[in-house]
Amino acid sequence: MTNGVRIGTRGSPLALTQAREVCARVAHAHGSPESDFEIVVIHTTGDKLLDRALSEVGGKGLFTKELDQALIAGTIDCAVHSAKDLPTQLPDELCIAGYLPREDAHDVFMGRGCTRLTELPSGSLVGTASLRRAAQVKRLRPDLATTLLRGNVATRLAKVDSGEVVGSLLALAGLRRLGLDTRAEEILPFESFLPAAGQGAIGLTCLVSNAAVKALLAPILDAATGFTVAAERAFLAVLDGSCRTPIAAHAHVEDATLILRGEVLRGDGRETYAASACGAVGDAARIGHEAGRDILQRLPHRVAELV
Repeated sequence: MTNGVRIGTRGSPLALTQAREVCARVAHAHGSPESDFEIVVIHTTGDKLLDRALSEVGGKGLFTKELDQALIAGTIDCAVHSAKDLPTQLPDELCIAGYLPREDAHDVFMGRGCTRLTELPSGSLVGTASLRRAAQVKRLRPDLATTLLRGNVATRLAKVDSGEVVGSLLALAGLRRLGLDTRAEEILPFESFLPAAGQGAIGLTCLVSNAAVKALLAPILDAATGFTVAAERAFLAVLDGSCRTPIAAHAHVEDATLILRGEVLRGDGRETYAASACGAVGDAARIGHEAGRDILQRLPHRVAELV
């Protein structure tokens, strides 16, 4: 089954690049021409509401709801997502088929006239759409100011270039996929800037009942990425994670052992609650749950109150 397969995606340049990568990989895996696949652009609510933080208008589901509806209605066969945008709970009819091999999950700093975040003058304005990144910036540099910076990658880069903000933070993975990684002034270390759960991974969703699409996608899916993102998403689920709370998580595999680090931050960066857990890759969900419960037991207040 390849002819006529419809791949759904958001319409941003990065989303289209990711959808084309999926198309090329599936076509190659099955020896089919890429013309067998149709990329269907679906505009999501999150792409339209650019004047407010996602935390104010519904969180991650704003980037997936319309794609979910298209899958359930049968107008597309699979959907391509940045894994960090996927809510922890999907509609009952849908599942995550798996993930492509993960790109580098680091955040990067891009500055105007300054190459390192630590070198910014006191009071400088840093733009970001992420509560997590804003909290991590304030933890490292409480003397800096942060402001909402929504829009696609090109829009955010333009706002740095124009001086609207002195600097911004973005995912290295997205810049690499767009061929813009030379714009990264500084790759930020995990020790200070642990990434969002799923950052750097491309996730594929489909109907639970669609065995043919699952079989079609199976050859391009990466098992190691599946284990690490499963652990990160389990950590997020325990903490009821969404765009409303600064939460970070990253897992990696060493010699069949999965190692997870996660943290929850107060929005002003003044408090951090961190945890780690490890175990066999097959226990990814348990490892994520364990780290999440560790933090929950130590929080002096509800997670939502950390914003």
